[in-house]
Order: sequence, then C-alpha cells, then structure tokens
Amino acid sequence: MAKIYWAGQSCFQISVSNGKDNSADIAIDSLKEEKADILLLAKKDNKVKTTKGESFIIDGSGEYEVKGVFIQGIPSSNNTIYVLEAEEMRFCHCGDLGQKELTDEQLERIGQIDILMISATDEAPKIIGQIDPKIVIPMDYDKIIK
Repeated sequence: MAKIYWAGQSCFQISVSNGKDNSADIAIDSLKEEKADILLLAKKDNKVKTTKGESFIIDGSGEYEVKGVFIQGIPSSNNTIYVLEAEEMRFCHCGDLGQKELTDEQLERIGQIDILMISATDEAPKIIGQIDPKIVIPMDYDKIIK
C-alpha cells in the first residue's frame, strides 16, 4: 500500500511496493537531505540535490523506470511536472507550474491521475478540473496565505 507523507511546501515522501522485491522510497522537492531511493527535483532552484545514501536523482523531463516505478518528467513554465506509476496507481506532482492552465500536450502526457499534488493557488481549481483526479492533495499553502 502506498504511503504519502507531506513534509512541507512542495516536499513529499512516497513509499510504494511493487511486489516482494520492488519497494521504493521517493522524495520530491526535499527540504533537507532525506533517505530515498529516488529523488525528484521539480523546482529549478531546488537547494537540496543530494540524499542520505545512494539515490537515483531525476531533475528534469524524460522517462525513467527505477525500482519498478515508472516516472515521467514533463516540462512546465517554472519546473518539471512528475507523473509516477506504482502499485497500479498514477500520482502527479505539479510543483510550481507558473501557468494558468495546462497545455493540450501536457494534459495528454499526464493522462488519467489517481492522486494529484498541486499548489494551493488561484489557478489550482482550473488545473484540477483539467486533470480530474480521484484525490487532490494541496501543497504550498504559503502562496495563498499572506
């Protein structure tokens, strides 16, 4: 069973298991050095670029398969959108998009999403409506609280 932990701002830790020998701990936009098998850097200016121990680090667009997790990085105006497939679920971390809505190409690449992690901004409802996920986890509350 996938476990999702929000660690503040746009940082998430996700633990997944794709069978007996294929489990993975994934850190997205870490605020500090975390222990992770996979480190995803969505922010272009992310300060933490290392982890405790050995990690597979992804910091941009492309397609990857690591420890039974399929990962797709999709470019946006401000960062990289990540789509992860594990445990027969699709997760999407939008990061700080810097866009009012997603392009048709981005939507096609994102596809059907079970769990969406998105910044709590004025644009979020439009983007949530475009993706139409089963579950939404808001992040980056500081963008709306001033």
